[in-house]
Amino acid sequence: MSMKKWSLILSLVLLSASLLAGCSGNEAAAPATTEQPAAETTELDRSQYFVTVATGPTSGLYYPIGGAFSSVFQNKLEYKSSVQSTGASVENINLILTGGAELAITMSDSVAQAYGAFGAFEGKPAAEDLRCLMGLYPNYVQLITTDKTGITKFEDLKGKRVGVGAPNSGVELNARMMYEAHGMTYEDSKVDYLNYGEAIDQMKNNQVDAVFVTSGIPNATVMELGTAANIVVVPIEGEGLKNLIEKYPFFVEATIPADVYGTSSDVTTATVRNIMLVSKDLPDEVVYDLTKGIFENIDDIKASHATAAEHISLENSHIGVDIPFHPGALKYYEEQGIK
Repeated sequence: MSMKKWSLILSLVLLSASLLAGCSGNEAAAPATTEQPAAETTELDRSQYFVTVATGPTSGLYYPIGGAFSSVFQNKLEYKSSVQSTGASVENINLILTGGAELAITMSDSVAQAYGAFGAFEGKPAAEDLRCLMGLYPNYVQLITTDKTGITKFEDLKGKRVGVGAPNSGVELNARMMYEAHGMTYEDSKVDYLNYGEAIDQMKNNQVDAVFVTSGIPNATVMELGTAANIVVVPIEGEGLKNLIEKYPFFVEATIPADVYGTSSDVTTATVRNIMLVSKDLPDEVVYDLTKGIFENIDDIKASHATAAEHISLENSHIGVDIPFHPGALKYYEEQGIK
């Protein structure tokens, strides 16, 4: 074979090898086309959480309203939940702080004292871990007596037998502040540390002359008293009311209309807002879910009592709240344009 032919064959072989190497290189440089797995979505397992709602005595409003919240959590949202009867505000604050409840209804004056370590919480560590879920409704200070006692003004409590509430309860804290605002102390009366349900029972037996009831209106226990006696609601007004609001600005002047208890006229008094506390240890996504579920089923909450129907709403959710909201609740409110 001539040298020319050998040269031609050798050139063709080298060219083929070069082309194959080029193709191999391009394939190696090509990006991988393997499919990436879809991102996993973690769905909230509500069955893993038990939500205890701490309320108050069964004779008051906290219990039925708190029960409505618990019912929504269990029957509409499928959490495990229960409602717990307690001594109300102060006990409920302690339950939240110690992990004994996930949610609790309290009066904002008690919360302010716990958060700032004054009043009933003097000498204790400031409870700065308290977090709010939502504002609820106003509690009316109702100083209840009957027309048999002759008590028509606050100063008439001197020398009288007065039910001031269970020791360190929200009602009892209110009673202390009322006495203080009127330049009086418990030593001016014969005080009984009874919850208002018990105190009103004692009033029926003429063993108590006047009872402090701090709750929404109408209060069922007071209404029951009205079936056996002529109710008198003693006003909180004038200099006493002025002193009260100046020192404790979480109180607001309000009126109890005459038709609430069938009194002869409207009665001036003070109100303090109730709020719903939530444990700071509940995960953000759970508190967001609870908050969203409450307002998506708000009619169930409102159906629990006339006071709830009038006051509990998304629009009123921030009234009377002077402590931080839980981040999970804040997320929901921000989505709704409420800050």
